[in-house]
Amino acid sequence: MAASVGGLKALSIILGDLPAGFPAAIAIVMHLSPDHKSLLAEILSSRTHLEVKQAQSGDMLCHSRVFVAPPNHHLLVVKGGRLQLSSSAAEKVHYARPSAEPLFASVAEEYKENAIAVVLTGGDGDGSFGVQIIKEKGGQVIAQDRPTSQDFSMPETAIKTGDVDFILPLNEIAPKLIALVSGLTDIKVPDKTCETNSQN
Repeated sequence: MAASVGGLKALSIILGDLPAGFPAAIAIVMHLSPDHKSLLAEILSSRTHLEVKQAQSGDMLCHSRVFVAPPNHHLLVVKGGRLQLSSSAAEKVHYARPSAEPLFASVAEEYKENAIAVVLTGGDGDGSFGVQIIKEKGGQVIAQDRPTSQDFSMPETAIKTGDVDFILPLNEIAPKLIALVSGLTDIKVPDKTCETNSQN
């Protein structure tokens, strides 16, 4: 999932509507100030039945857990579903670090037809290249609709690629995710245990 302006509300609604046993992992990139400690994981954790943590290099994606990119680092998924953070000096994409593009591209490469990208409210068109890669690899793309977006630039840019499968209001995104995930097969994500590189 990727979000910027208005993203806290959007993410809170979607994650709040997902069940505790949601059988997939979620990785989130939200444009955050690099100058302050992020409380995004803590805030979202209080609004969902899922476990939410700020991602660290070495964490493993697993069912029912949400990983949030920290400020000033791109978030990527590498072989086997392990997370990797870029350095804080990595090039910004769409003026942002973290950006949706590296996340979507890496998820597409690792999960192919089992990948789902969600582009939420935000500016600067972040995620538009990534959703094209998601589609090229056989995955699916959801974009938030204009009426429920605080800033429609990110969803609109994704939609204009022609690679968005579903354009939905906020309250329909979680049900669609539940339906899509239930139809996926051979998801290479551990369903019971979750390795991390740190104490949680």
